Order: sequence, then C-alpha cells, then structure tokens
Amino acid sequence: MSATPKVTGGKPARAPTLYFIITLKLVKGTLLLLTALGLLALSGQDLGDVFDQFLPWVHLDPDRKIFMSIGDWLGNVTPANMHAVELVTLLFGLILLGGGIGLAFRAHWAVWLAIGESAFFIPIEIYELVRRLSGDAPARPQPELFRHPELGLFIVLAVNVLIVSYLLVNRQRIFRHHH
Repeated sequence: MSATPKVTGGKPARAPTLYFIITLKLVKGTLLLLTALGLLALSGQDLGDVFDQFLPWVHLDPDRKIFMSIGDWLGNVTPANMHAVELVTLLFGLILLGGGIGLAFRAHWAVWLAIGESAFFIPIEIYELVRRLSGDAPARPQPELFRHPELGLFIVLAVNVLIVSYLLVNRQRIFRHHH
C-alpha cells in the first residue's frame, strides 16, 4: 500500500470503493429522510388501519398471518413512540447524508464519521447473528420473500466490516491531499 495517491494525468487515482461507500451512505441517508417524512405524515393516525388499507392497494392479502401480526403490532404504537422513531430516523439520515457528502468532498472529518457510524453497528450485528444462529432469538413468522434473515444480517455485517477496514487502511492515502 502506497503512502501517497497514485497520479494519472495530474489527477489523484480514482477510488471506486470509496465511491461505492459514498453512494451507499447517500442512498441510505436519503431513504431514512424519506422514511422520517413518511412517519411524520402518518403521525396521529392509527397505523394498524393505515397498514390494513395499504395491503389491498399493493395487492397483498391482509388476512395472511404475517400481515395480521404486523397490523396488530402497528396498532399498539403510541404517539410518543412514533415521535421517537421519527426523530432517530431523521437524525441518522442526516448523519449518513452529511457523512456521504463529506466523503465525496474528501473531508477528513467525514472518514471518521463513516468509520464510527459503520463500526457502531458491528457489535450489535454480531450479537444478533449469534443470538439467531444459537436459537436464542424468539420465533417470528418468516416472510416468503426472505426465509433466511441471518443471511441478510451476515451481509450487512460483512459490508460494515469491509467499510470500516477499507477506510481505516486507506484513510491516509485517500484523504492525504486534503489535510
């Protein structure tokens, strides 16, 4: 690994992995902001009723057990819980967008924000993966589209480990000209 960026035609070498991380952060941040706005629009409504009206609109059978369970759970969400979820979703979306924009401009602080944000979830993902694989997780109905949620959790864990590793190893090379 070189301490200085390779130069091609007077420009620093491209960093496709960094561009992937930037895109991932920007997409996740945008989706979370849209989710927060959607939750805000639903504030004060009975979420169970909204969900029950949504299912036929997307041509899903509301009498399926999994959808009935989700509808019952949503019916128990309190306004205070909704506001907390809205706020956390909004803040996390802003952090991801800020980090993605900072990485795009190769701001030195953004690499540490991205490392911290990605590393924060690694112990949680490991705990949840071990819990599920050991059989300690409560039994939940599995949707037909994704019968092995452990695989999805493993993929998310692997991506976060790769992001943290890449940024830690390459932070000096990628952000050298912006110190």
